[in-house]
Amino acid sequence: MTTTTPTVPHRLASTLVALVVPLVLTAATVVVALSWRDDLPDPVATHWGPDGPDGSGSLVAFVWSSALAAVLLAAGGWALAFFAGRAATTRRLGTGFSLGFAGFLSTLVLGTLALQRGVADWTAAPPVDGVVLLTLLAGLVLGALGAALTPGDAPHPTSTPVPVDAARLPLAPDERAGWVQHIRSRGVLVVAGVVLVPVLLVAVLVRTPAVVVPAVLVLALLVASMASFTVSVDARGLSVRSGLGWPRQHVPLDEVVRAEVVPVRPFPEFGGWGYRVGRGGRVGIVLRTGEGLLVERTGGRSLVVTVDDAATAAALLNTLADRARVA
Repeated sequence: MTTTTPTVPHRLASTLVALVVPLVLTAATVVVALSWRDDLPDPVATHWGPDGPDGSGSLVAFVWSSALAAVLLAAGGWALAFFAGRAATTRRLGTGFSLGFAGFLSTLVLGTLALQRGVADWTAAPPVDGVVLLTLLAGLVLGALGAALTPGDAPHPTSTPVPVDAARLPLAPDERAGWVQHIRSRGVLVVAGVVLVPVLLVAVLVRTPAVVVPAVLVLALLVASMASFTVSVDARGLSVRSGLGWPRQHVPLDEVVRAEVVPVRPFPEFGGWGYRVGRGGRVGIVLRTGEGLLVERTGGRSLVVTVDDAATAAALLNTLADRARVA
């Protein structure tokens, strides 16, 4: 029997949010920046250190190199959403990445140049702390907006039986069952520490608390959201929920094609630990190397969760999915 790979949905929306809008924003940034040419020093300041500007370059090179970076990043995020975005999580990661970085780079370029308008020499440019803070905020807000503007997954129920070779948990017809596990990751904490130490050192060296404090707060929220999850299987399907309540994933029983146990290697398959998108757009909540629960769902989507006793979870999920088909 020949099987066809389901088409990625909402490709037009993904293209508008992840490619068209970032390209328009980048083009507008180039036009505005170059229109300021007569008001800017030549060369312009392009880098700041603890004591003020410590690097310079031509306006054209600064603007066009930033624009090229924005275009390449937008193209990468769009490609992820367009070609591998069968799951809403994958599409939203691609669109949020594209629009967020476009906003980040546009704000960085225009902000640093705005500081230098009317300045005779690049060495006299004022401090850039406020611009950096605004740049981080713009990137986060536009990234979140890009994800929010991306359509989610429509219900995609199936009546096709779970394959006969999939594991089952023997239950009486009137017997109910549920399964719950809590998972935590030391790896996420280690990565957070590795990132946080250099950030704090930079803060001490360059004396920029206005920039570092928000960055540390964002990092703390990311760690808290990725460090622990509750995984459950019951009559509603599979639910995975962060200790903060988000991120979370839910697979209803009528969208379960098959559940099974798989070995998981975080870096080769997902690029690291946490709430990830792996090869082919597969969504993963990956907190360690080892045993994982793979749930293949309708629409060509799949979810991987590294969790203890994945075999019981898979067998119960297949059994409950079978019951849902009969009902």
